Amino acid sequence: MKTREQPRPPFPRQHQEKPGREADLRPRPRFEAPDYRPAGKLQNQVALITGGDSGIGRAVALMFAREGARVAISHLPEEIEDAETTRDAIEQVGAEPLLIPADLSDAAECRRIVDEVIRHFGELHILVNNAAYQQHRDALDDISTEQLEHTFRPNVFSMFHVTRAALAHLPRGGAIVNTGSITGLEGSGGLLDYSATKGAIHAFTKALAQNLQPRGIRVNCVAPGPVWTPLNPSDKPADEVAEFGSGVPMGRPAQPEEIAPAFVFFASNADSSYITGEVLTLLGGETAAG
Repeated sequence: MKTREQPRPPFPRQHQEKPGREADLRPRPRFEAPDYRPAGKLQNQVALITGGDSGIGRAVALMFAREGARVAISHLPEEIEDAETTRDAIEQVGAEPLLIPADLSDAAECRRIVDEVIRHFGELHILVNNAAYQQHRDALDDISTEQLEHTFRPNVFSMFHVTRAALAHLPRGGAIVNTGSITGLEGSGGLLDYSATKGAIHAFTKALAQNLQPRGIRVNCVAPGPVWTPLNPSDKPADEVAEFGSGVPMGRPAQPEEIAPAFVFFASNADSSYITGEVLTLLGGETAAG
């Protein structure tokens, strides 16, 4: 099979206000994965994906639905247009997703989204902690206490609160998949607080995997390099966006559809029943992470 040709930089110069809208990104991120062949690996499973309205979360939600899962996605209220696009794509494969607007910087909202899933579907088998926020700053002195908290609350605190709520419902054989980052392994001079959150996510993944092993719940993490999503164009200057991902060996960022199969792999007991506590890097040819 011929490999699908993916967009390469230079991209159009562009910048968005946070949180960023996938609908306005050019070229549009690819999430459909037309070459992917589902095999019913998640049949009759219920999955909750935080930040599932766009980027990696959207691609994961669609791929899970194609694998037979019933899918719920949380999203910021202001990202409803992106969430509806995700819903439409999932409906086209014959599934009916649940959209849950929520600000996961609030612990009560983290608990509420799990309650909504149980109220709607009656059960929960897979949790994907994917929601994230980042803001570049050139120096540590430029990071205010407010920004530090604004980064840690959706990236780390929400993962803790959502996971704790979900564990009341996840059965033996359940799976948790967290979204990490290469910045959590190698750091990033312009993303000091964000890198710290991703390092925390990697460590939490390994610790929680040990903690939940007696309960038969697996915990793993996908740590990509640059991915073409709204997260970066809503953070970087337009000139940097135009060259985003050009520095990796493959010379381009990943598309969300190239990252999503790793989440299927970790969510599926058919694929990864003997794997827990892993941080899988997807880096476009980089071989020196960590």
